[in-house]
Amino acid sequence: MLLDIRNLKIGATVTPPGEEPRDITIVHGVSLTLEKGKVLGLIGESGAGKSTIGLSPLGYGRGGVRITGGEVFLNGRDILKAGPGGLRSIRGREVSYVAQSAAAAFNPAQRLMEQVIETTLRHKLASREEAEARAKALFAKLGLPNPETFGNRFPHQVSGGQLQRAMTAMALCPQPDLIVFDEPTTALDVTTQIDVLAAIKEAIRDTGVAALYITHDLAVVAQVSDEIMVLRQGEMVEHGTTDQIINAPREAYTQALVSVRSIEHEEKAPAGTPVLEVTGITAAYAGAVKVLRNVSVSIEPGHTLAVVGESGSGKSTLARVITGLLPPSEGEIRFEGRTLSPALPQRTRDDLRELQMIYQMADTAMNPRQTVRTIIGRPLEFYFGLRGKAKEARIRELLEQIEMGEGFIDRYPAELSGGQKQRVCIARALAAKPKLIICDEVTSALDPLVADGILKLLLNLQAKEQVAYLFITHDLATVRAIADQIAVMYRGELVRYGPKSTVLAPPFDAYTELLLSSVPEMHLGWLEEAISRRRMASSGN
Repeated sequence: MLLDIRNLKIGATVTPPGEEPRDITIVHGVSLTLEKGKVLGLIGESGAGKSTIGLSPLGYGRGGVRITGGEVFLNGRDILKAGPGGLRSIRGREVSYVAQSAAAAFNPAQRLMEQVIETTLRHKLASREEAEARAKALFAKLGLPNPETFGNRFPHQVSGGQLQRAMTAMALCPQPDLIVFDEPTTALDVTTQIDVLAAIKEAIRDTGVAALYITHDLAVVAQVSDEIMVLRQGEMVEHGTTDQIINAPREAYTQALVSVRSIEHEEKAPAGTPVLEVTGITAAYAGAVKVLRNVSVSIEPGHTLAVVGESGSGKSTLARVITGLLPPSEGEIRFEGRTLSPALPQRTRDDLRELQMIYQMADTAMNPRQTVRTIIGRPLEFYFGLRGKAKEARIRELLEQIEMGEGFIDRYPAELSGGQKQRVCIARALAAKPKLIICDEVTSALDPLVADGILKLLLNLQAKEQVAYLFITHDLATVRAIADQIAVMYRGELVRYGPKSTVLAPPFDAYTELLLSSVPEMHLGWLEEAISRRRMASSGN
């Protein structure tokens, strides 16, 4: 047995505001085994303990987390008794790690080749010449362009999908027995995700390495795993073969994961004068190549326009233009019938108030030193001059609107779950009483059940407040769940635009067809089917 984890317990010490430090348990006696050449998927919502358990074969706990009990056997020895020197000899050599964000994990000042072969050289597993040859072979195996020279590039000179595959090459280069994949495709668009998933699956098959694959996307893990363990609140809910978990889940929680995205949203009929009209927008960064070309869209009150496309298609750039952060070189933006100034500093306070934004990463969108009361209260003061009891009452009303309640009013962001943080960001936007909210990938970092709750909340708030949404996403399941209209973007241009029922109905243009066929489906063999369809399409058959 390659990996044998027995009764693993992991804890941490926390110090709530105004209280004494106390110990908490994060993982409650989890056990698992993994044979060589096999893949075990670890799945569950945020806070389930997936990454915490996944890091235990490296003898590591991040963020003050520590292993408090149990045994972790790797290749027959308990690594928890190995000591610092023993762990250093194991990490990278016998077990390696692929992080969720390759962009954050690579050193921007070093070329990719130096980073990919670093562990191999440090452990003296090969000469530099052999390590570089091994890396180039991995670049080719993982489908990276120009494998002989790819390593000469710096991290910022490659795409997100390419960087994620380069990190997989870095993990494989020392030829370890086990790789821990920690959400390796979560931040990628669906078309890039297929390429990375296929590359990972092929590399695992060809090298015979075992893997722990951590994710909150059951459809994704179904494509690469032999077995799946479902986790919740640090405990195992269910463990079985991939086929059994997907097709015959026994536990209610697993059944909920399998059936998630049950939202039924019928598109609304046209409702008169648009709240936002974007006409003929062309934009570029610092006078460089145009990133938006003649884009025109509109949104009506109480309606949702979903803007979809792969990374680099111009989705977020369009949001920057609308908010005034990037003045366009051509075109016009009209809001509530008035022309908005292209640049943010020239916009009025009403312009700012009526057009709000919710960001992808709630963690970085809130000040960690401010309580929920302060975070939600700031726009009430800034836009409406509310103070004292009136402000307090409105904060509590907003907390009720986002279905959290006043019990969270004095908590800090660190004391909230991912879904709760995003709800606070929604309340902060609603505090301004906006006419339009731009939602930039607001559910992409959340697990499916939590994301489902956020989408339902947004739809309920829209029905009550008649606020319009511009919803930027690469998740087609989200689009189906929330959109009234859809704008498909590719390389800065609109390739398809109209009501949801029209955009999602054939015949499709080639790019929309690619997007729709790239959405992972929860059945075994989907990945191979999708790759086969791509190859047939590219060959013209």
